[in-house]
Amino acid sequence: MILVTGATGFVGGALVRRLAADGTFNGVVAAVRREVAFLPEGVRQALVGDLLPPTKWETALLGIDVVVHCAARVHVMHDDASDPLDAYRIVNVDGTLNLARQAAQAGVRRFVFISSIKVNGEATQPGRPFTADDIPMPVDPYGVSKLEAEQGLQIIAAQTGMEVVIVRPPLVYGPGVKANFESMMRWLARGLPLPLAAVTENRRSLVALDNLVDLVVTCLKYPAAANQTFLVSDGEDISTADLLKRMGDAMGQPARLLYMPPALLKLGATLLNKPGIYQRLCGSLQLDITKTRQLLDWTPPVLVDEGLRCAVEDFRP
Repeated sequence: MILVTGATGFVGGALVRRLAADGTFNGVVAAVRREVAFLPEGVRQALVGDLLPPTKWETALLGIDVVVHCAARVHVMHDDASDPLDAYRIVNVDGTLNLARQAAQAGVRRFVFISSIKVNGEATQPGRPFTADDIPMPVDPYGVSKLEAEQGLQIIAAQTGMEVVIVRPPLVYGPGVKANFESMMRWLARGLPLPLAAVTENRRSLVALDNLVDLVVTCLKYPAAANQTFLVSDGEDISTADLLKRMGDAMGQPARLLYMPPALLKLGATLLNKPGIYQRLCGSLQLDITKTRQLLDWTPPVLVDEGLRCAVEDFRP
């Protein structure tokens, strides 16, 4: 049986639906903070509360062979915690390692951890994409917490023999997506003119929700995934201008892009003290998924344009 944490979230919910429909697994258990009214047929829910260091997992782990850990304190743009790193550590490090220790004690064979590309860093240089075996260089508290969780899981794996698989996705998009991706869809839906026509030289790796879920399912099945770290993306890296144009096409709302040199965009972001906005819109963040392709014999099943169509179908301006 498979236990999925964060089972009502964006990624966890999609994974539970896929596992329930797959039919090749001997039962799916959804770990939830509070009782939910609807889960796919055949999925059992386990009420565990919050992901914290004292959380008791014994009942939820009964009969479980594999855990897929999607639950986390997610990255937020404007964190109001007095100590953001400590807040992330309590959940993403201490809560995760508490679950992993109990899983190992319960005889769980494999623990799949949904981490983040932020473990690698925030940006890449032209022609130098991140790889799964790069030296980690997280910048923000969220990325640091994910790295510390990875390191703790690897120690538990060495001590107990429980297999650990780490998956680091970039921005995930799909039906119900929020945050920056939803903001871009709103800009396009409102027909706002965007000064990003010149941002054609950067490259961003994204991953469609269905592609991420497909890789996770692959990691459940493949013996070669044991104790490995994988990067995941759609396999096509695109510029910001191209992304907006293709999003607009998927929405039936052509993107209104105005030409402004990136140097002026950078100056404006600096004057407004918003360097992060410039990096997210004009910088590059590329992932090399060669290891994922070769070791798991995996190819992203969903192309970018198909993934965009799925994402916008569920969008309500």
